[in-house]
Amino acid sequence: MGDQSAGKPGGVASLLKALFLRLGVLPFFLVAALIVFALVSTQFLSLQNLTNVARQSVYLVLVSLGQMLVLISGGFDLAVGTAIAVTSVVSAMAMVALAAWMPDMVWVAILLGALAGFGSALLIGALNGLGVAQFGVSPFIMTLGVQSVGAGIALFLTGGVPVSGLPFEFGDFFGFGKIFGVPVPVLFALAAIVIIWLLMNRTRFGAHLYAVGGNLKAANLSGVHTRRTLFLAYVACALLASIAGVLMTARVESGETNLGGTIALESIAACVIAGVSLRGGIGRVENVVLGAFFITLLQNGMNMAQIGSYLQMILLGSLLILAVIFDQVRYRMLMGNR
Repeated sequence: MGDQSAGKPGGVASLLKALFLRLGVLPFFLVAALIVFALVSTQFLSLQNLTNVARQSVYLVLVSLGQMLVLISGGFDLAVGTAIAVTSVVSAMAMVALAAWMPDMVWVAILLGALAGFGSALLIGALNGLGVAQFGVSPFIMTLGVQSVGAGIALFLTGGVPVSGLPFEFGDFFGFGKIFGVPVPVLFALAAIVIIWLLMNRTRFGAHLYAVGGNLKAANLSGVHTRRTLFLAYVACALLASIAGVLMTARVESGETNLGGTIALESIAACVIAGVSLRGGIGRVENVVLGAFFITLLQNGMNMAQIGSYLQMILLGSLLILAVIFDQVRYRMLMGNR
């Protein structure tokens, strides 16, 4: 009996260690947040609030999936917020102009406007991918520079004034519409989750991306087209951010230059907390989705606890630092260096 009771703590520790190595720090953060905020507010764990959190997390899920692709490749993208802002401004301006030009073809104007937004974001992704993959520029410097340029372009196009007068149908359907009772933005997120999961687990591109992030030189020697893989990762990241940008524009019913202002930090935090390694080569789609949900849940809980927005920024930044520290610990444990 004494041996069994003595062995229990060791068994629990082994289980927690295995969970940490497989999923990262996310399960521990999630449990802690659920306990703390459930004690703060009785409404926190209600079905209505959790449904609301799921709806709000759609945009971060989309951006985090793109950020995951870049992180797995061994880089990261600080320009996702700019991709959202440029998409919002360009698509809104195009829709307003086209709707005025062809008032009887509103949906054509909406489609062409959205495509214009996607195209502008793809240029941002292509520029990032070209700099990192072709010229070997540091992802930090490249995406930071592109972020600044893109933000300047968005402000130049609008003069800092929101673009209003979008077609009513655009916001009504893409922002607040439902299909079979499911919000349209949620359907977009679900489709993206399935597509990215298949891409990472069932295609050659996914295997190549893990290989590039795991060991770039070894992947190159194995015949992997490393430059193309890196380039496509940044383009896909920008495209996913652009989809989030269009949906956010529909939600606020105007083109905004400040959309996605903090989403780069939030998406990196969601990925790192979900076990995506900053060293590349490690990450799972389902964990990233849960990580994005956790970040949104955390913000929701802090709002319910009436924590101010400035303090929320401090807590989110601290959480990211903690997640990075735990990522380093996890990496050493995975490598066997304890």
